[in-house]
Amino acid sequence: MEVILTKDVDKIGKSGAVVKVKDGFARNFLMPKGLAIEVTSGNLKKLDEKNQKISLELEKKKGAAEELKARLDNLSLTIPALVEGEESLYGSITALDIYNTLKEEGVELDKDCIILNNPIKALGVYEIPLKLHSQVEAKLKVWVVKK
Repeated sequence: MEVILTKDVDKIGKSGAVVKVKDGFARNFLMPKGLAIEVTSGNLKKLDEKNQKISLELEKKKGAAEELKARLDNLSLTIPALVEGEESLYGSITALDIYNTLKEEGVELDKDCIILNNPIKALGVYEIPLKLHSQVEAKLKVWVVKK
């Protein structure tokens, strides 16, 4: 029997996929739990409309991410920090510090977008990668200066 999965099912498929399963598995497990619906022309049409709607939303999000990338590529942040000794910081600059500084500059983004493997512990200029979308990445120039 062919069914359309409404939710991701381990070892069967992802949501929206049309898969062939045994009749009993579909009638006794997938359909009663709301994990799948039967393949009919009406259900296929609904699935197609849903996929088109999702692709339009993804294109909008990608476009917004591209605009934000253009803005961030021209932006340079300066973060003042306390220094002990010559170059090393008293503490460190984390992704949260960069997020808060971006917020002060009027840039709204998710703090999980900032890819900072290790905190910054010295003065200098750093290029921080930002993952704005699955297909859009930007580089942010951060200057860490003495307070």
